[in-house]
Parts: sequence; C-alpha cells; structure tokens
Amino acid sequence: MAATLPLPARAAGPARPSPDDEAFWAKVAGEYDLPGDVVQLENGNWGAMARSVRAAYEQAVARVNRDTSYYARRGMLADLAAARAAVAVELGVPADEIAFTRNATEALKALILGYNRLSPGDAVLYADLDYDSMQACMESLGPRRGVRVRRIALPEPATRDSLIAAYAEAMTAEPRLKLILLTHLSHRTGLVIPVREIAAMARARGIDVIVDAAHSWQQLDFALPDLDCDFVGLNGHKWLGAPLGVGILHIRRSALARIDRDPAEEPGGPDTVMARVHTGTLDYASWLTVPAALAFQQRIDRAARATRLRALRDRWVKRARAIPGISVLTPDDPVLHGAITSFRIDGVTDAAGNAALARTLLDQHRVFTVHRTGPAKGACIRVTPALFTSTADVDRLAAALPDLLSSPARGGGRPKA
Repeated sequence: MAATLPLPARAAGPARPSPDDEAFWAKVAGEYDLPGDVVQLENGNWGAMARSVRAAYEQAVARVNRDTSYYARRGMLADLAAARAAVAVELGVPADEIAFTRNATEALKALILGYNRLSPGDAVLYADLDYDSMQACMESLGPRRGVRVRRIALPEPATRDSLIAAYAEAMTAEPRLKLILLTHLSHRTGLVIPVREIAAMARARGIDVIVDAAHSWQQLDFALPDLDCDFVGLNGHKWLGAPLGVGILHIRRSALARIDRDPAEEPGGPDTVMARVHTGTLDYASWLTVPAALAFQQRIDRAARATRLRALRDRWVKRARAIPGISVLTPDDPVLHGAITSFRIDGVTDAAGNAALARTLLDQHRVFTVHRTGPAKGACIRVTPALFTSTADVDRLAAALPDLLSSPARGGGRPKA
C-alpha cells in the first residue's frame, strides 16, 4: 500500500503543492486503486473514491446493513444533518439552503420542473452544451407550461465576451424570457461559462437562472457565493470523489417560494429545501460518507487542486494544437476551462466516427477516452484527467494523437459530399 500524503498538521492548513510537483502528486495517486492495463482519461462519468473514502463507505454500509432501523431511528438523522452541514460549509452557504439528492440530475429536475413562475406565452432558454437530461426537462416545459422553448448554440471557439454576448442576444430576442439553464462546466467539451456575469444580466431583466454545477464543483476553485445564483444542482460522486448516489440541491432561502414542493411531500409539512425533492428510502451510506470525501479533498488546497487539473489539461493541449488537422474545442483562457477538454479531428463530426477514434486510442494505445455528441459543430472526443493522473499519462495521449489522422475511422467519419 502506498504511503500516505506527507501533509502538514491540520493547524497549518491544507497542502499547497505546485502543479509540477510530481513527487507530491504521485503520492496522491498512490491513495487510489486504479486499473492497471489502461491510462484512465475518462474520469467525467464518476470519480474514483480514494482508498480512505472507500473504507469509510464500507464501514457505513456495514452499519446501515447491520443496524437498519435501529440506527435510522436512533441517530442516523443527526449524522446525515452533520454531513449536510459539512457540505454547506464547503459550499459557503447555510445548511438550510441545501438538500441531498441522488445526483445532480435529480436536483436539477426538481428545480426545472418545480419552477412555478411560468405562464403560457413565456419563454425558457438552454444551450447545445447543456446536459441531455436537462435539455429534455427544459423541452418538456413547452407542452407542460405552454411556453416557448429556445435552444442556442454557444460559440466555438468561445471567448468570455462572446459567451456573454450570446446570452445577451438571446435575452433581447425573447422579451418574455423567464428562465435560463446555465451549465457552469460542460460535460461535452469542458467549456466554463461566466455564470456570475450572465446571471447578473438575467436578474436585471427579471429572468431566473438554474445552474448545473455537476462537473464544476471540486474541479474548479469556487464556492456558491462566487456564482451568486438562486438555484444550483451539484454532484458529489464526480470531482468530490464521494460514493455513487450523492447529489446536492441548493435553493437560496429568499428564492424558496419559486420552486414548488415535491408532490410526494405531505401537505402542511415543513417548507424547506428538502421538501422540494422526495427520494424515499435510498443508500444512506453514500451520504454518510460525504464527510470522509470532504476531509480527503481538503487535505490539499482547493486552488492547488484546480491548478493541477488545468496544468494536466494544458500539457496535452499544447501538443495537440501543434498538430494540423486537430481542433481543440476548449479555449486556453484559464477562466474558461478546467480539467475536461474535448478535441475533434477535422472533418470527423459524426458520432460513429468519433466513437471509432476513441476505440483506436484504447485498442492501439491503451488510452481510455470517450466520444461526446451535442455540440452544434459536431461530435468530439472528451479527455478528462483526474488528481491521480500523471504527466506521463497525458504525454501518452499526446503522443498517440497523430495516429488518429491516419486512422481508418477518419475516412469513415468524413461528412458525405
């Protein structure tokens, strides 16, 4: 078993390693159990638990399984409240403004479908880089609420100013626009949008904003007050590294009335954030493990983690940009990306062609990535390093990229004349 991190005592605060301190980051990697036959660069689906977090989860599973209702009715609620309070501190909001969910999708579904300030003839807005399930929820508001649903394509390549301008133009074009979905960090390309600025623009026009922060929390260096938004859905099983089944719903106290209570909630019950999502019985052990996941991440300064992830991304992107025929979809501006970044082989815009290219990376180079669809200009291949990723891992990807230009999949992915 790898040695534990040589971090300073708690009083000294979290470690603040430089992004190129390979000895430090190798010790971080040593705290994970990873596949031995592949370079894992597809960490966007969900995050691996560190060994200490997994041990805490196993202990929680054992207790929940052993004590069942004896624990549930004699102490588990207090433990869950403590876990929620720990998350609230990390997010920088009061504990009564958040609720646990099973994932960000469940949280965002509650926000989108529960939003009650829409009237027939109003409009709602989302973008091509938003998550598929959230796009579907926004589209459903058309027949459900009698509203116009508008979808925009975000600029590619993007700049901070062009992103703000895209949303400003959409707001101007829809005088009755009432609700906007904003994805802080896109799972498709890794693009980070300036949420705070766009939300302020919307607020000035009386437009509400729901933020999908499923991928940005713990990948980027921010707390919820930095976004200054009323409604946010987040994930704990991605970049926090908590067990599967951990999501978070955030509603500002002042905005609570704008989201309906879940219909499964008993009438007359407490009017809380938790009343906006009703999950029934679930995997309590996952939620009880959240403090252990937070403790592991907090051993390293949040800004240092975000800087390391960006540095890993920048390392392979620099080499990719020098290869004719490869387009990197995420800007190099550090405020517009984190770890996730996608690329496209020129002329290969269909899903099948990109899936074949990802298979080439895996079969010929043992580098695991994933293709993504949805961007207006076509499908792409997503690369997602994690805290345990080494510079050698991203160098292996960069060295493999030229082979994709001559791959048979490229010919198969060319658009038809």
